[in-house]
Amino acid sequence: MTTAKAFLAGFLSTLVFHQGALAILHGAGVTARKPWVMAPVPPLGIPSVLSLAFWGGLWGVALWLMIRGASGPRHWLGAILLGAILPTLVALLVVFPLKGLPIGGGWKPDLIVGALLLNGAWGFGVALLMRIMGGARGR
Repeated sequence: MTTAKAFLAGFLSTLVFHQGALAILHGAGVTARKPWVMAPVPPLGIPSVLSLAFWGGLWGVALWLMIRGASGPRHWLGAILLGAILPTLVALLVVFPLKGLPIGGGWKPDLIVGALLLNGAWGFGVALLMRIMGGARGR
């Protein structure tokens, strides 16, 4: 049951916290990338934001396994830092090359900082949603 909650927390955190942070950055003119993109993703034609949320759900399970034993500031800081760093590294070093993009996104500072901010917000959201659903210790 906790695994399902962690998946749901990661999924919802993608839609609310990750994409919400992206909306703020886009609205402030910091990035041209738009939030909540509904363009279909091959091969199944699932909307891009839902595909991203699915992966966010899987990452939510992984993140929860790493932070579940921590409490207090360690819990929250762990969620933000691990949430920021791990998915960003995988995206830059694995996903981008698989999609034919330059490794590290060409090491553009704005891309890296943006990814760290969005994924950090996502990690915070996972911890918060797990707490709301009764799965977290982060007091």
